[in-house]
Amino acid sequence: MKALLLAGYAFVSNVALAVLPHEPAVIWYGAHMGVWPTTLVATAGTVLAGIVDHRLFVPLIERIKSGPRVPAAFAERFFRRWPFLILVLSGLTPLPFFPFKLLALTTGYPLGRYAGAVAVRSLPRYALLAWLGTALTLPVWLLVALFALLLIPSLRMLPWPTRAAT
Repeated sequence: MKALLLAGYAFVSNVALAVLPHEPAVIWYGAHMGVWPTTLVATAGTVLAGIVDHRLFVPLIERIKSGPRVPAAFAERFFRRWPFLILVLSGLTPLPFFPFKLLALTTGYPLGRYAGAVAVRSLPRYALLAWLGTALTLPVWLLVALFALLLIPSLRMLPWPTRAAT
């Protein structure tokens, strides 16, 4: 049951437009399920999210791009040189992954290679986070605080009521 919950959470926290942080969950599950089960299950959920993103957004992007062709920007030209390597390295650095995910989807990077890059990118990251959960006994309040802290950047995506002009 824990594995299904972790896979589901990994999916929800990694699908496009996700606002939930996955790090505290992987740390917590690492302490309760072990390093490798946590790593493999979280990676599977993340890869599934990547496949769903690819299947949903690539056709949509292709339809949008059917208009006049715009010259490729520097980032796109750079990405097209080493797409697999760039996707993998983006998971091993503190850089956010979503810009690279967007580049993969907009350039039509093949689904199989994209899913492979997501898996290779996620495995070491999740292994490190799961190991952290087993190596350090973190109190639940600290994980909740970490969750709240990592949620702050996502709060600007929410529709906040604004005061009407008087």
